[in-house]
Amino acid sequence: MSHRSHPHSPIKKFFPVRSHSDLRLSVKGVIDALVEDGHISPKAAEEFLIPARTSVNGAVHPLTMIASQCWRSESAPHDVLDIGWLGKWLGGRCGLDYMHIDPLKIDVAAVSGVVSHGYATRYKILPVGIDNASVTLATAEPFIREWESELEKVLRREVRRVLADPKDIARYLPEFYNLSRFVKQAVAQSGASTIANFEQLVQLGRTGNVDANDHHIVALVDWLFQYAFEQRASDIHLEPRREVGNVRFRIDGVLNTVYQVPASVMAAIVSRIKALGRMDLVEKRRPQDGRLKTKMPDAREIELRLSTLPTAFGEKLVMRIFDPAILIRNFAELGFNPEDHQRWNGFVSHPHGIVLVTGPTGSGKTTTLYTTLKQLATEEVNVCTVEDPIEMIEPSFNQMQVQANIDLDFANGVRTMLRQDPDIIMIGEIRDRETAEMAVQAALTGHLVLSTLHTNDAPSSIVRLLDLGVPPYLISSTLVGVMAQRLVRTLCPHCKAPGSPDEAVWNELVRPWKAQLPPGAYQPRGCLECRMTGYLGRVGLYEMLPVNGDLRRLISQNAGLSAIRDHAMREGMKPLKISGAMKVAAGITTLEEVIKVVPNDRD
Repeated sequence: MSHRSHPHSPIKKFFPVRSHSDLRLSVKGVIDALVEDGHISPKAAEEFLIPARTSVNGAVHPLTMIASQCWRSESAPHDVLDIGWLGKWLGGRCGLDYMHIDPLKIDVAAVSGVVSHGYATRYKILPVGIDNASVTLATAEPFIREWESELEKVLRREVRRVLADPKDIARYLPEFYNLSRFVKQAVAQSGASTIANFEQLVQLGRTGNVDANDHHIVALVDWLFQYAFEQRASDIHLEPRREVGNVRFRIDGVLNTVYQVPASVMAAIVSRIKALGRMDLVEKRRPQDGRLKTKMPDAREIELRLSTLPTAFGEKLVMRIFDPAILIRNFAELGFNPEDHQRWNGFVSHPHGIVLVTGPTGSGKTTTLYTTLKQLATEEVNVCTVEDPIEMIEPSFNQMQVQANIDLDFANGVRTMLRQDPDIIMIGEIRDRETAEMAVQAALTGHLVLSTLHTNDAPSSIVRLLDLGVPPYLISSTLVGVMAQRLVRTLCPHCKAPGSPDEAVWNELVRPWKAQLPPGAYQPRGCLECRMTGYLGRVGLYEMLPVNGDLRRLISQNAGLSAIRDHAMREGMKPLKISGAMKVAAGITTLEEVIKVVPNDRD
């Protein structure tokens, strides 16, 4: 197999080649090469090598030891000699590419069948890719190559070697093989065939029955939760298909396929999670909701909201992940600028009235309301919520769960709360006329009511209340303010690069505020921190509509949406697109991200 040539002779420089052990990277060999290339001074090298010779006996990989020093290159001071830099540098010397191992981009089921676990462990190699012509294996020892020719003969494919972080190899090698082993053993223990989906009414016997309490299934579910938390997933999707089930994570608003398991194993995983969430295991024909709480390895508690959906191939399960840590985030972290924060505080500081948050599902409305209620819920006030379902348990609130089977809906919940001496009421969503009327009644009787609607922008929420049958004079007398919001992905601060948005698109977006928003922008590039996506995390875009005297008169006169929106714009309301453009100009996100989520002017 051919590799890129390099003017240095790395094997001779790094090692006196005598035996298998001599081929391993040594701290002195790597340090000497860094000195030779001008990245470390001889003095720094000598000061590092003296304790290194006596403190480590091969237990720590040389690249890991050197990266821990966080040196800057003598020849290029802007370069930090971290593990990524060292891997690329060493790869350049050895004629190998450096690869950051992203498990979300690896077909674990396929690569774990390339070589046995024992063989991979012996040589500390990790299969990371396979196709019809070649296999790709990651290694942290570029000069140990005896396995390469052996595998080419056995696999009858070209073997491509790449360098990788030794800690990544040590972590993912057992994880990949254990995951594959759990799935295989669960399938092997399948019992009598069952009808798992509609199509199997004519093709019986294709899917076995796997016990949800089998220890392999328990291990798979434990891995699933921990892996989702590590990858910053907001949702876990378990989707049954004809032959296999897909496991997908939503990360920063984008779905990523993580793994595929046999249909029988998918059914067992779903059953296991339903049992943990105290859901009816026998009932597979109707949708169900549930919740469970689990702990991270660092002892942090994480809540998951469960929802099942019967499909043609079995039950689909979606788990929304709620980290209680979001309740202690401040408004700046949520994306509020000082002007937004001041207006929002003005809304929720009213002693009574209705404050609405509007936007589509997944736009962060719940996070905003919980963060707000957390600040409002002092010892002097009584905060009550009625939710469907309760998203997160918070001890400082009195939370009620909607239960349709006993006629406890939002309207009845608010009616009951009014007899509980509340100061602040949060209604999960205003869906119908009765709930809207109860919200108005609560506001008229001296309570602050916070709730959500599903509309495109803030002015549309007033029209929605009118459509639900609330009289205009009651809306004008009770509505304090409306905030519309969206979530956009934020640029990775570690790798974002200066750029310029498309001029025509930019001008269309910021019209007529063009003079106020200089188009300073950045573009995504991709690095190890953001898994080469260029984005890391999400932030909110906000549109604030205060209901003042002039707007109240318009509402009382039953004005149309266009009149309400035009008046709000004249009064200084910045639409969602302008909020997005300001974040583009500040280098927080990109024009493409904003265009994806903001509504058109006349949606």
